[in-house]
Amino acid sequence: MGKGNGALGASKGKANPGRASILALGKAFPPQLVLQDYLVDSYFKDTSCDDLDLKQKLTRLCKTTSVKTRYVVMSEEILKKHPELAMEGQATIKQRLEICNKAVTDMAIEASQAAIKNWGRPLSDITHLVYVSSSEARLPGGDLFLTRGLGLSPHTQRLMLYFMGCSGGVAGLRVAKDLAENNPGSRVLIVTSETTIIGYKPPSAHRPYDLVGVALFGDGAGAMLIGTDPVLAIERPLFELHTATQKFIPHTQNVIDGRLSEEGISFTIARELPQIIEDNIESFCETFLQTVGLHEKEYNKIFWAVHPGGPAILNKLEKRLELLPEKLKASRRALMDYGNASSNTIVYVLEYMVDESLKMKMGGGEIEEWGLILAFGPGISFEGILARNLSV
Repeated sequence: MGKGNGALGASKGKANPGRASILALGKAFPPQLVLQDYLVDSYFKDTSCDDLDLKQKLTRLCKTTSVKTRYVVMSEEILKKHPELAMEGQATIKQRLEICNKAVTDMAIEASQAAIKNWGRPLSDITHLVYVSSSEARLPGGDLFLTRGLGLSPHTQRLMLYFMGCSGGVAGLRVAKDLAENNPGSRVLIVTSETTIIGYKPPSAHRPYDLVGVALFGDGAGAMLIGTDPVLAIERPLFELHTATQKFIPHTQNVIDGRLSEEGISFTIARELPQIIEDNIESFCETFLQTVGLHEKEYNKIFWAVHPGGPAILNKLEKRLELLPEKLKASRRALMDYGNASSNTIVYVLEYMVDESLKMKMGGGEIEEWGLILAFGPGISFEGILARNLSV
């Protein structure tokens, strides 16, 4: 495959001039670690719910998600201060946003500091900021509070992407790629930060999807530094970003539906979501394969960094594309350790891919140079980036 791609890439492991690369990764989490085995009892206790049928349903859901641990902002202290958050029908949007706005900023700052430390260059070298969240609402936005909290220059060029859901991380990466390539010498910090407090509610038979969210979603933040022409004495490029594209599937705008009200945000996700993704994934990936000189269905010749929306989505992709089990290992590992943390999760997947690549390299294993970074969100929107693994 490498010989057929000479026009696309430099020699293995080396970045192409003018092409954007991920130069560093960072992550952060709130202090509350949730063990899936204890989630059901604590959730029903915190919400004073004694509905046995709902409790049994959540127990079954927790066993199917493959999630083992997650981090959440919600705590006993918050519920003691705001018991109304666990009550039905309460107008709590003001309280929720006060908690969420602070929490996402704190996590975003911590994740950014981790990425900047891994990057190795001074804070003053950051020229642009892309901020992604579906967990806050305020004016000015979280981008300004993050800029101030980090101590970035007032001249930093800022951009916000709000309420893009699970596809937000890859959408932000696409935008950061364009900014970096169109502003030579720039360094773009992309930050994602999410918390489920905005939608925390007590169990209800009238909102069955809420239980899926309780069983699956987690909180946290992620950060990436993006730039072209890395300074190799300091920077260590991880993935080079090539073709990036976005596509929405017509007539699917109600499949993922989120509504902000006085009680917070309420989500519904239709059962057909995994099938819609399966039915459209091959046509979406076709152009990417052609770009690197691969033929139809040669999916196992590339790596896959897929946002793990849930086990059903990963299983559908694996089946339709006939992927080897190891191809989605990083995605499944991120889901197991952090749950679906919305836009953040792709950062955790990429970090695990770097770890796996280094282990394979040290062990003499073969590492795919080309691959796809994918996520799916409201729309239904597909986000995809053709990337080169520079760890090979």
